[in-house]
Amino acid sequence: MRPLLISDCDEVLLHMVKHFGVWLDERHDIDFQIQHGDFSTAMTRRDGGPPPSREDMWAMLGEFFPGEMHRQTLVPHALEALERLARVADIVILTNLQDECRQPRIEQLAKFGIEHRVECNQGGKGTPVSRLVEEYGSPVTVFVDDLAVHHESVAKHAPGVHRLHMVSEPTLAVSVPKAPEAHARIDDWREAADWISARFEAGLPAEG
Repeated sequence: MRPLLISDCDEVLLHMVKHFGVWLDERHDIDFQIQHGDFSTAMTRRDGGPPPSREDMWAMLGEFFPGEMHRQTLVPHALEALERLARVADIVILTNLQDECRQPRIEQLAKFGIEHRVECNQGGKGTPVSRLVEEYGSPVTVFVDDLAVHHESVAKHAPGVHRLHMVSEPTLAVSVPKAPEAHARIDDWREAADWISARFEAGLPAEG
C-alpha cells in the first residue's frame, strides 16, 4: 500500500497572491498589500472610495478563478519534488475552489507537468482529507497547506495525518507564523520533499 500526499495548490504549488495583486491593479484600480494572509483588509481603492467589502473580495476572487488563472506561475522546485514523491506515493491536489474550477485547475496544472488527481473543496479541509485517507487506505498520509485554518481542521477530523505548513510566497512567509496545529513549517520544496519522504519511510501515522 502506497503512502498518500494531499497537497494544496495556491501558494504551495502555484504562486497566486502576487498575480492576483497585479490583476487587481489592472482590472479594478486597487492596491493590494497583503501582509498577514487576510485578503479582505489588503485592498485599497486608489480613487479614495470605501475599501472593498468581504463580499467584494469574494466576487473578485470569482473573477480571477478561472478567468485569470493563466497568470499563475510554478513555485520553484515544486514539480521536481512531486515527481520524486510520486515514485513512492499517491498524490491528490485538494484545492479550495468552486467545483466548476476543477477542470480548469486540472488543465492549468498539466501545463506545468503536474498531472495528479484534483479535488475541489469549500471550507475546512479536514472532512475531505478524512475521506481521502479512508478511500486510499494508506498507512501514512501527509497534508501540505499554507493556511492555518486547514491544519486545524485536519487535526480535528484526521489526527493521524502528518501536517506540513508551507507558505511559498516570500512576501507572505516572513510575516505568517507557523500554523499551531502543523507538525512542521517548511517553505522550500527541496527541504519539504525530504521531510515528507522521511514520514513515508517511517510508515507511521502522526500522533494525534
